[in-house]
Amino acid sequence: MWCLRTWFSGRLDSARLTVGFDLRVTSSSAVSAHTTASVIVAVVEGRGLARGEVGMASIDLKNPEVILSQFADNTTYAKVITKLKILTPLEIIMPNTACDAGNTKLFGLITEHFKNVTFTTVQRKYFNETKGLEYIEQLCASEFSTIFMEVQSKYYCLAAAAALLKYVEFIQNSVYAPKSLKVHFQGSEKTAMIDSSSAQNLELVTNNRDSRNGHTLFGVLNYTKTPGGSRRLRSNILEPLVDAETINTRLDCVQELLQDEELFFGLQAVISKFLDTEQLLSVLVQIPKQDTVKTAESKITNLIYLKHTLELVEPLKAALRSCNTPLLKAYYSSLEDRRFGIILEKITTVINDDTRYTKGCLSMRTQKCYAVKPNINEFLDIARRTYTEIVDDIAGMITQLAEKYNLPMKTSFSSARGFFIQMNADCSTLPSGQLPSEFTKITKMKNTYSFTSADLIKMNERCQESLREIYHMTYLIVCKLLNEIYEHIHCLYKLSDIVSMLDMLLSFAHVCTVSDYVRPEFTDTLAIKQGWHPILEKIAMEKPVSNNTYLTEGSNFLIITGPNMSGKSTYLKQIALCQIMAQIGSYVPAEYCSFRIAEQIFTRIGMDDDIETNASTFMKEMKEITYIIQNANDKSLIIIDELGRGTSAEEGIGICYAACEYLLNLKAFTLFATHFLELCHIDALYPNVENYHFEVQHVRSSAIKKEKIAYTYMLSKGYTEEKNYGLKAAEVSSLPPSIILDAKEITNHIAKQILHQQESTPEMMKHRAVYHLAMRLVQTARNSRLDSDSLRIYLKGLKKKYKASCPAAERNDEQQ
Repeated sequence: MWCLRTWFSGRLDSARLTVGFDLRVTSSSAVSAHTTASVIVAVVEGRGLARGEVGMASIDLKNPEVILSQFADNTTYAKVITKLKILTPLEIIMPNTACDAGNTKLFGLITEHFKNVTFTTVQRKYFNETKGLEYIEQLCASEFSTIFMEVQSKYYCLAAAAALLKYVEFIQNSVYAPKSLKVHFQGSEKTAMIDSSSAQNLELVTNNRDSRNGHTLFGVLNYTKTPGGSRRLRSNILEPLVDAETINTRLDCVQELLQDEELFFGLQAVISKFLDTEQLLSVLVQIPKQDTVKTAESKITNLIYLKHTLELVEPLKAALRSCNTPLLKAYYSSLEDRRFGIILEKITTVINDDTRYTKGCLSMRTQKCYAVKPNINEFLDIARRTYTEIVDDIAGMITQLAEKYNLPMKTSFSSARGFFIQMNADCSTLPSGQLPSEFTKITKMKNTYSFTSADLIKMNERCQESLREIYHMTYLIVCKLLNEIYEHIHCLYKLSDIVSMLDMLLSFAHVCTVSDYVRPEFTDTLAIKQGWHPILEKIAMEKPVSNNTYLTEGSNFLIITGPNMSGKSTYLKQIALCQIMAQIGSYVPAEYCSFRIAEQIFTRIGMDDDIETNASTFMKEMKEITYIIQNANDKSLIIIDELGRGTSAEEGIGICYAACEYLLNLKAFTLFATHFLELCHIDALYPNVENYHFEVQHVRSSAIKKEKIAYTYMLSKGYTEEKNYGLKAAEVSSLPPSIILDAKEITNHIAKQILHQQESTPEMMKHRAVYHLAMRLVQTARNSRLDSDSLRIYLKGLKKKYKASCPAAERNDEQQ
């Protein structure tokens, strides 16, 4: 199936290595490692706002298998290190931009944990997601083609795959035959896996109609105050937790925040003052290749940001001092780290106490100019006095111009123009309706004029020259200061983690003040009392209709029927959204809710063609259901909204029936919405199937003398009695009455034949009743909190219900 030409255990000479790649080996592995390890791993991290999003691709040289991973990690990169330790790599490939000294925390941690592993760097351009997808399409065996659904929007793992496969093919002298590799995607071990298609179907972070629209689960829950908190919330929604203890720890925090107003508002006030701590760290640890005015200004700005951030540690500690939950107490203890004080003390020996982060470009420019204390550098003090004199001269000159022309001029500033003149005046008040000729670059917006003069332009140039001198001298002092604090700076990774987590927990608490959410429990049952759709609540003017949900190991498969627009799709999405909310540590829109932890969440929703992949409606359905069948396990939550609608009715029913029978062998919780009413009779063969339907009401209009369907959006047990709602919809149309009459007769005839074949026998009814009784007894033994008297009453009720559910079988037993 594959061809591996030659594997050189020794390294090729450096001249050979540079062919096609800008490549450096940064450390060499021990000889023993070559004999045992055979896995090469490519690792790439997102940049900018995507920092913390890590993509990995690995290939075992002894086994034709490519494993792709992508996950959101925090600044400790625990997931990356854990994943790499599981893989035990021979060699790790990273982009050259990520491996430059001091450029990334990730590189430092990997080299620290994997000292006997070879590190190789290649140019960033080879980490290309488009090429990665092309490689997978070219090399992936057809049996594993469902990988495309999982990774089509996982850009970083695709980028890692591109670099990995190109490296192995050209540098390691290996080549693989087309369609020969097993390629699969592995999510993070401690998080639930939600494929990209399901994330899109459920509108977790992006609205399907308008990407700028906030009507998503992220939009509902996002009351975060910092960029780090927003990023953490987003990554948690896409990768919910699977550890009940960790989830309950978060829920304890949310509960305390809701019960203690002083704690909630105190924390919110402090957190809202934090800047993007992770981005700040990223810039601070970078060493620029060349010193320019821009880099100097950036370093000074970031040192001011760092001082601002460190000054918030004590107020954050004060806000957390009276907390009770273990997680908040742990955060308080972490903030007692002496390094925060050491760094701030070193900064305050050089930087003025009153230097602050401020909004407004001129205000911030002033802060940067006077950031360093006086008497540290005599030339800096002289340059600052010169700058002050120039600024005063500019203000004085504009005042003189205002007096000269008797116009209400004032000094203004922008980062693009520097100092300029601004004036609010009506055109009619100006001499001859125009400004004096000495003013240039005139712009007007409504009654506001902005302009400058030749003298002012010259003074701006002098001001900029003075500013460059100040920045250069300040930069030298700042660089020396940063060198002194680098050894302590790692405590800031911990701080950024605390701030982002607290921000997200505050956001969860905030949501509860806007809507009546309830704390979820975690058992072996999915039970929701009067739950509603969180996104629909945000869109609608009134609270959506709420419904109950109940799935257990004994009744783990719900078939849901009802007319079009009766609420089936909304209900199915609602269950998945509530499950995700519970597993990220949020309260849930319901009166009561209990969830079983879902390790995977699958959805098959929609009836659209996919032009990009040249897939018809039916083929898209088949790919999605294949992916579910190949990957689902006993701990999955599966949502299927219509299946088999892209082909003939007979084939559609056959595919649905077969897919249901396969899924019924799993203990996964499955909700299956369908218009194929024949599928409802599967409950006669499988006692773990329950039928539900959405009720509708028939309203007769006196004006047009025809019945209309009124939707209640209420879920009820049993399958829908609206068996021919398609025909009723056709009646409203202009279809000839004779065709509708014929259609009704044919439909009734076919339905009677199918019903006769699927009628339940008394023996089937008894087996079903026995099964349900047994499962309820197991549930009671596991989860009951009733006292002995209440338990006795409940068990008598179960007995009565059992007898009522199989009367025919009971009568047969009595006669015998």
